[in-house]
Amino acid sequence: MMDPPPYRLCRNAFGRLECTGTDGEAHEGVVPVRAFPITAPEHGIALVDPHGRELAWIDQLSDLPDDFRILVETELARREFMPEIRRIVSVSSFATPSTWEVQTDRGTAHLILKGEEDIRRLTAPALLIADSHGIHYLIRDRHALDQQSRRFLDRFL
Repeated sequence: MMDPPPYRLCRNAFGRLECTGTDGEAHEGVVPVRAFPITAPEHGIALVDPHGRELAWIDQLSDLPDDFRILVETELARREFMPEIRRIVSVSSFATPSTWEVQTDRGTAHLILKGEEDIRRLTAPALLIADSHGIHYLIRDRHALDQQSRRFLDRFL
């Protein structure tokens, strides 16, 4: 069994995450931030105060006691929104800007690709696509997409 962390996590009366350190000082509005949100989402999570100062470091999410882990996972889910593209249904044109209809893990979406530079290559074979509204869409494995989706994507890479 793991030793409990040297800090305490809870939700305050306003529903905000609060971290109390070994010095007894409570920090309200704590935000968990993943160091590697795509390649290692369960490892390396910092708890930062509203000013961006790190209060605590979590090596591995599964090492936390269940109540702390649930609080951190809930907070991460609130602030992270990165749909994963499963299929590219259609593309309005092969010149940018273009409108894409995609199937994601969260349903159908339409995104506007402003330019090819908005498709970022991550650790192969992953891609990150930023739409005109600043939403990031993840393609975890571009080789696992169906043939039509790969064809559409290849025109922009």
